[in-house]
Amino acid sequence: MLSRVANSIYWLNRYIERAENIARFVDVNLNLLLDSVVVNDRQWEPIVITTGDLATFRSRYGAATAQNVVQFLTYDEKYPNSILSCLQSARNNARSVREIISSETWEQVNSFYFMVKAAAEAETKPDLPAFFAAVKMASHQFAGVMDATMSHNEAWHFGQIGRSIERADKTARILDVKYFIILPNGVGSALDELQWIALLKSTSAYEMYRKMYRRINPSDIARFLIFDRQFPRSIQFCLHSAEKCLHLISGSQSDTWCNPAEHKLGKLRSELDFLSIEEITKGGLHEFLDETQSRLNGVSQEINDTFLTIDTRVAS
Repeated sequence: MLSRVANSIYWLNRYIERAENIARFVDVNLNLLLDSVVVNDRQWEPIVITTGDLATFRSRYGAATAQNVVQFLTYDEKYPNSILSCLQSARNNARSVREIISSETWEQVNSFYFMVKAAAEAETKPDLPAFFAAVKMASHQFAGVMDATMSHNEAWHFGQIGRSIERADKTARILDVKYFIILPNGVGSALDELQWIALLKSTSAYEMYRKMYRRINPSDIARFLIFDRQFPRSIQFCLHSAEKCLHLISGSQSDTWCNPAEHKLGKLRSELDFLSIEEITKGGLHEFLDETQSRLNGVSQEINDTFLTIDTRVAS
């Protein structure tokens, strides 16, 4: 497969997944405010911290008010990770490989982008909960349409890898930021429990978590979001999914590796296989999650260098 095609499909899926996660983060925060006795802006800055772009936000918007954060993360065309910018990038990538993806996949990406663009340009902005619900649903529709209308060949596998890497990164980020904001207060009040529930809802994990664990417990939440092999947004599940697709692309057997990308991803996944939440907590959850994000970036770089970089050298 051409590197150009693999790169476009990989990033098409990453950008769609990123847009969905941003919508989820902001929507859950809005709902949490409705349950708070005292409404203030202090809990908006952590969402910006999750993106890793707090300095950019402060330089352009200043205070992390609800209005500023929603504008920055949702509609800001100059911010490359806003929902609107992500979908514009996803659409550009999809347009460049229209001969590879199905027409239904292209139509879904196109309609998704124009839905958000229309909301950004409207004089009266749409109801936010309804809007974010529509964004999440459009992302799910994209994944379903792609799965149902494209051959599950190399192109499809690159898309799955992109989606899985992006999802694992966002789960690590939201758990890291939310965990250490809530942790000092423990779980001793109704508001504390609502905040932990908000953390789970940020990753669409609340219902599945409650089916496995009866009580809201910080260690169990971390265990579920890091290790659960059946929940599709846990870090471990995402790593297994990405690794499986990577082996199918390269043709190498599982538990082996034939390129740096497989080596780096397989090493990260196998180390998680033998870790426990007690070991992570002892060493520091923040340190573990921060290292995991860094290593995911390393995996993404190796995938880029191994498969996605276009070699412009002329063969002699």
